[in-house]
Amino acid sequence: MLPEQGAGILSETSDKGAGVVMNEFLTFRLGSEEYGIEILKVQEIRGYDSITQIANAPEFIKGVVNLRGIIVPIIDLRIKFRLGEANYDQFTVVIILNVAGRVMGIVVDGVSDVINLEHGHIRSTPEFGSVIDTEYIIGLGTVDERMLILIDIVKLMSSDDMGLIEQDDNQEQSVSER
Repeated sequence: MLPEQGAGILSETSDKGAGVVMNEFLTFRLGSEEYGIEILKVQEIRGYDSITQIANAPEFIKGVVNLRGIIVPIIDLRIKFRLGEANYDQFTVVIILNVAGRVMGIVVDGVSDVINLEHGHIRSTPEFGSVIDTEYIIGLGTVDERMLILIDIVKLMSSDDMGLIEQDDNQEQSVSER
């Protein structure tokens, strides 16, 4: 389990004297691809458990769970990103997020690790025109031979089709804006 949000994990650290800005990301798998989200948005990681379905919810919203008295909506990112059918097994986890004061969970195929990326290791997202929507992608991170798709979870959760949080320009600042 990760520590509660704000319990000493910094999203940006400076290497003494070197002026190197680091961003910490929790990496996870969806199918064969690796993704990353800012660690400061992560509250905890839980195993996939029973979820109460909500009638007429979009397919990617699996339902809700009661997390210590808080009703938490659960979103399956594999379904949201149209990455094929989701299979739930012993490796499937729910990442509990705290985004703009709202607690929500995302279902992923598995969590990899926490990595530090220097600003120079984050490449901008290539332009695909209108064929692929890259609005929620901060960029592509490179670690050794690995390529990570870095997700702007604030933009994703506040998008029109998700509508889980209201975007307040002063409330949250994502890595892409720093």
